[in-house]
Amino acid sequence: MKSRLLVSAVGLPLLFYIVLGAPSILMMTALSLLSGIAAMELMKCVVGADKWSFLHIWTVICAVITITWYYDRPDYLEIFWFLYAVVVFFYAILKAGEVPFLHILASIFAVMLIPYSFGSFVRMEDAGVPRVCLLLPFVFSFLSDTGGYFAGRFFGKHKLAPKVSPKKTIEGSIGGLVGNALGGVIFAAVMNRWFDAGIVNSYAAMILLGLFCSVVAQIGDLSFSLIKREFGIKDYGHLFLEHGGVLDRFDSVLFVTPVIEIVFKFVR
Repeated sequence: MKSRLLVSAVGLPLLFYIVLGAPSILMMTALSLLSGIAAMELMKCVVGADKWSFLHIWTVICAVITITWYYDRPDYLEIFWFLYAVVVFFYAILKAGEVPFLHILASIFAVMLIPYSFGSFVRMEDAGVPRVCLLLPFVFSFLSDTGGYFAGRFFGKHKLAPKVSPKKTIEGSIGGLVGNALGGVIFAAVMNRWFDAGIVNSYAAMILLGLFCSVVAQIGDLSFSLIKREFGIKDYGHLFLEHGGVLDRFDSVLFVTPVIEIVFKFVR
């Protein structure tokens, strides 16, 4: 709990500044950094921390470039991804079978799917979504996690997915749903009182969105836990002290953010 409070005390003000007040290029830089670190963590998990190679370096560089590409020239991203894949397979051919296909798939995941999710923030801002609404992926991810943590700690008895995440309980999962429902109401109330966002002023809609995002957030959490269990690691990194690395803290955000982006595409 002390570690959780310390990370929150430092991270939340920085998060609010980057999302609400920082220039767009600074937000893009922060997303690029997160994307690069997440790519590095995934490659270390799958390949091994002591087996750095060109594939590691190329993957991290391209994960960072993908975010900057979204920011500057999104129409040509598929070309960049294709060229990236060509280089990866060319390297694998040169190594003559020393690069397992699993490592290639992990690198593609790290360069395409992770930056795609972080890039949702850039795409939403470009589409005219109010900056304050960019907090929603964090609200619905962190409140689901927090609600699940406390409900599981005080009431948890029945395991949710013991082979994937032994500490997760059904009671904690329900607590995550409740946390997001309350978060949706509070967010809508704040929007109605101090902002003219328009999109998120319906309490019922925000409760439904919060419930759905809690389900998606928990799937994201369990998905990255599944990867950790398969490769026998406890945490992806230690950037956030005892709470692990980027993929440990932003696993739910990576799943929830594209959902929020899709919702805004339909309601605007």
